[in-house]
Amino acid sequence: MEFQQSDFDRLLFFEQTRKTAEVNYAKNPLDPDVSSLNFFLLDAISKLVEALNLNPRKHETLWCLGNAHTSQAFLTPEQDKAKICFDKAADYFQLAVDEDPGNELYQKSLDVAAKAPELHREIHKHGGLGQQMAGGSATSSNAKGSKKKKNSDTTYDVVGWVVFVGLVFAWVAASKAAVPPTPR
Repeated sequence: MEFQQSDFDRLLFFEQTRKTAEVNYAKNPLDPDVSSLNFFLLDAISKLVEALNLNPRKHETLWCLGNAHTSQAFLTPEQDKAKICFDKAADYFQLAVDEDPGNELYQKSLDVAAKAPELHREIHKHGGLGQQMAGGSATSSNAKGSKKKKNSDTTYDVVGWVVFVGLVFAWVAASKAAVPPTPR
């Protein structure tokens, strides 16, 4: 399989994001806040919008934007702001389905997007995603330093897996898009 310019650009983007997260972690490794993840999402959204400006019908980009907005919504505790993100996500998923109607992943993402606001309400009713990623309720802030370190490590593990899964999806989508057409 040959790398194309878009694959190289994607790898550079994720490497830059990884470095930014590493710098943020070095500044405060005990901070279990998801602000670095929010930064990653905002940066990803802006890069994906730039990619759409080049090719507005690129279904992989539309799907990735839908995922980025969904992730941003789950990190937003305010219901009204999260709803805006969920609505944007559903719009992008619908555009991806319109561009590639046979793609089951896009259709499933659109179906799940309809259920996401209810899941968001449940998550934030029980202390929010940041609290759950950090390992508990507000009383966990009284924990000792080692517990905070463990919670922070868990947060970065989760973020790492999210980035990894995103890379795998991007790689699979790129490899499918790079398959040459069959000769007539």
